[in-house]
Amino acid sequence: MNRSESILKFAPALVKAQKEMEGATKGKDNPFFKSKYADLPSVLEACKASLNNHGISIVQSTDVLASGGKLVPMLETILLHESGEYISGIVEIRAKDINDPQKFGAGLTYARRQGLQSLAVIPADDDDGNAASGKNNSSNVSKKPNKPVEKVVQKPVEKQVEVEEVEKSEEPKTRRRRS
Repeated sequence: MNRSESILKFAPALVKAQKEMEGATKGKDNPFFKSKYADLPSVLEACKASLNNHGISIVQSTDVLASGGKLVPMLETILLHESGEYISGIVEIRAKDINDPQKFGAGLTYARRQGLQSLAVIPADDDDGNAASGKNNSSNVSKKPNKPVEKVVQKPVEKQVEVEEVEKSEEPKTRRRRS
């Protein structure tokens, strides 16, 4: 997770917003796993009004990182407070074929939902996460609310590079600067 230098104004606003939030409604069917899941509109419905009421907006933007000589599409979710303070998290956009707009769009939607649900700590069972993890049945899916997990430490981006440098770079996880 990334954050602004200070979150003294952001933190209390987020606490107030989270006290008002409820879990996302699992209203969409996943016929492949014979289960239900909370889609992106449900996740937004669970948090957007509460966040906005406390001066926090949601920003999600795509970017590309270079990793192992490949360009990897990423999504950054930012919770931005009216004071300018923020927290953000980055997730990889996974798709079977990033050159296929339909498949990339599905991967982007999944990343938007998971990024926001994770950053705002919105509970909902993740039944369709089985597809992303390669599991092929819903018997392993917990029907209980999610429990808090240990904090994952994200390493900061080491250096920004121009697009031409990406092909020459051997450093993992460098951020590509847009022109």
